[in-house]
Amino acid sequence: MADALAGKVARRLLPFLMLCYFFAYLDRVNVGFAALTMNRDIGLSATAYGFGAGLFFLGYVAFEVPSNLILERVGARIWIARIMVTWSLISASTAFVTSEWSFYLVRVLLGLAEAGFFPGIILYLTYWFPSAQRAGIVGIFMMAVPLSAAIGAPLSGLVMSFTDGWLGLAGWQWLYLLEAAPSLLLGLATLFVLTDRPEQAAWLTPEERARLVARMAEDQRLQPNRTTHFGSALLDPRVLGLGLVYFGLSTGLYAVGLWLPQIVSSFGFTTTATGFVTAIPYIVSAAGMLAWTRRSDRRGERVRHVAIPTVVAGLALIAASQAGTPFLTIAALSVAALGVFAALPTFWTLPTRLLTGTAAAGGIALINALGSLGGFVGPSLMGWVRDATGRFGDGFAAVAVVLILAGALVLRIGRDTERFTGSTVNAERA
Repeated sequence: MADALAGKVARRLLPFLMLCYFFAYLDRVNVGFAALTMNRDIGLSATAYGFGAGLFFLGYVAFEVPSNLILERVGARIWIARIMVTWSLISASTAFVTSEWSFYLVRVLLGLAEAGFFPGIILYLTYWFPSAQRAGIVGIFMMAVPLSAAIGAPLSGLVMSFTDGWLGLAGWQWLYLLEAAPSLLLGLATLFVLTDRPEQAAWLTPEERARLVARMAEDQRLQPNRTTHFGSALLDPRVLGLGLVYFGLSTGLYAVGLWLPQIVSSFGFTTTATGFVTAIPYIVSAAGMLAWTRRSDRRGERVRHVAIPTVVAGLALIAASQAGTPFLTIAALSVAALGVFAALPTFWTLPTRLLTGTAAAGGIALINALGSLGGFVGPSLMGWVRDATGRFGDGFAAVAVVLILAGALVLRIGRDTERFTGSTVNAERA
């Protein structure tokens, strides 16, 4: 961290926010593990599973922008607590789906419940940390995702193996019930842990509060051309372009993430072993994304730090589509995951350099909503290709094209505006 005050703020907020996101992501993607036996139990084909898994993002997109606008109005403490309690209850209810259509319904409701959490936290961090520090801060926060998958994958495999048959419930049902409980507890804790704005932070001294408020006001002054009105953000072509870039990243993230347990299982691994092998790409990603975001902050460069790993991820998926052995497939998927996770935190510094106030609340949510459609397209595409061809490789190749185009687009956006160049970052530091 740049100084003792920033470090104190980070120590207060980031561990708790990471823990919340850890279980948010786990509750979102544990369907990938549940599918190892749930699909058979309730009669889901690969196409139906991929479609249902992706339906989460349609509900998510529908309520994304309104949710973030509400958060900006009522404060993060109350609204994040509401989101977490609601999603934990709906996630737990997935244990009782009995058919294709009940699975579809619960996935849509889960998306509606969780809408606004991630863009809300991105917005919340802009209240506490200046632009020059933001890639590293978002990178630390987003480490919760690969850590959630790295720890949650073997944990999910063990839960399903050892709870199967308890009280007449299948292992996949226990998986939903047990992994939803921490989100409920954390949602209630949010009311006592989070502080809406620096001005209200009783855990800072009066002098520290004044310094932090002045620092954030200075950060606003150094970026005078940012959009402040919600309507202007909706019409800004760069905002829409960033939504398309995030669409590409989300397509890659969830096409791999929601299918990886089944891909690994298809190599002949047991459920428990599948959990440990599935963790490998995420262990690689957790270390790599933090190093890459720190490099972005240190160099004061954003665009290429998004574009390069995005294109690398696409090339790695092409390699995975041609891999002839389980070892080579996992190695290629590990590189692909690393590329996507390395790009994501720095990507989220781009909209916060364009937008502030209500425009930031709505614009960030709009970008996340547009991008999250990739979370529907990616898993659905993989399921359709799997049923049509009997293999995953062609699906990898299709997703690879989307990622490479996303990398090219962010370079184009960077050329079209000087607001994404390192000169502004360097001016902020000066």
